[in-house]
Amino acid sequence: MSEAACHVEPADGSLATLQLLMSPQVHAAQGGPIELIETHMSWVVLDAQQALKLKKPLWHPPLRDCRTLAGREQDARAELRLNRRLAPDVYLGLLAVQCDDGRLTLWPESALPAPGRTVDWVVCMRRLPAALMLDRLMADKCLQPAQMEALALTLSRFYQQAVPASISAQALVDRFRHEQLRNRQVLAAPRFGLTAQALPALDWLDRAIEQHARLLGLRVQQCHFVDGHGDLRPEHVCLIDPPVVIDGMSSNDELRQVDPFEELVALALACEHQGAAWAGELLLARCSQRLDDQPDPALLQIYRASRALLRARLAVAHLLDAAPTRAAHWLALGRVFIALARRPASLTAPSLPPRPA
Repeated sequence: MSEAACHVEPADGSLATLQLLMSPQVHAAQGGPIELIETHMSWVVLDAQQALKLKKPLWHPPLRDCRTLAGREQDARAELRLNRRLAPDVYLGLLAVQCDDGRLTLWPESALPAPGRTVDWVVCMRRLPAALMLDRLMADKCLQPAQMEALALTLSRFYQQAVPASISAQALVDRFRHEQLRNRQVLAAPRFGLTAQALPALDWLDRAIEQHARLLGLRVQQCHFVDGHGDLRPEHVCLIDPPVVIDGMSSNDELRQVDPFEELVALALACEHQGAAWAGELLLARCSQRLDDQPDPALLQIYRASRALLRARLAVAHLLDAAPTRAAHWLALGRVFIALARRPASLTAPSLPPRPA
C-alpha cells in the first residue's frame, strides 16, 4: 500500500456509480438513512441492512491494480471468496453495474446477462451492528471475557483449516528486513522529529531479526504459516454469535501469508492500545491452547515490535500526502506505537481457567 494517505475525488465513471449507490431507490427496501464511508481503497454506502462496497479506480503497489474494470472485478471476486471464510453470512454476493443507453442500474450477478454492458462491480454485504464491533466494545468499556473466548474459538478453527502458505524461510526473513527499511525511511526521517525516539526501536528490531533469523525460518519449515486474514484489526471484528471477521486482505496474496501468531499479536497490540491489554492476552493464551502451539517469546516480541513500527509508519505516512490534514494527530499516534514497539508485554500464556470443551 502507498505510504501516503489516500483521498481521491471519484472519476466521472465512479462518480456516476457512487451517485447510483447513494440513490434512495437502491435502498428503498432496506430503510434507514444512507451513509457514505471512504476507506483507502473503497467507498462504502450503508443503509439499515446492507453495505455496498465500490472499489476505487486506483493502484497502490503492492496491491492489485484496480484502475481497470477487469482489475476491480478480480478484486471484488477475491474479496467475496476470501472473506466468506470468516464471515460466510455477511458477504452476500456481487452486483453488476450495468450501463444501458447512458442509464446505470444494479443487477445481482445471478440475474445476468442484463441489458447494457457491465461498467463496474459492487460487493454486497450484510450490515453488522456497530455496537458489537470490537473497537467499539473496547471504547465503551463493555467488552466481556466470554466474547474474547468466542473469538479465540472462531480464529483457532479458521487457522486450523487454512491453506498452508508457500513462503520460504529466506523470503520471510527478507520480508522483515524490507519492512524495516521502509520503517526507517519514514520514522527516522528528520522532517518528522521522531528520530531520537524511533532509532532505538528500529535498531533493536534490526538486531532481533538477525539474531533470530533461524527462529523465524523454523516457523516456516515447521509449516506454521498459512493463508490467513492479512489485516486483523479490532474494527474488522464483530462479536455477534458466533463472531465474524471482515475485510481480509484480498488485494495481495503474499500479504496473507502469515504465522497466525503474527496476526494475533497484532490484534493483541491494538487491544493494548485501546486500554484492553487483558483481551489480547486472553486471545493469545486461548489460541495457543486450541492450536497446541507455543511460539518462542522472542519470536512473539519480534512480531509485536514489527507490527507496532508498521502502525507507527502508516500513521506518520499520512504526512507524506500532498495536502496532509490532522498532522498533530498522526504524529502523536506514531509516537504511541513507537513506544509500544519496545514496551515489555506479556506475550506468553497467562494463568487461565481450563480450556472450555
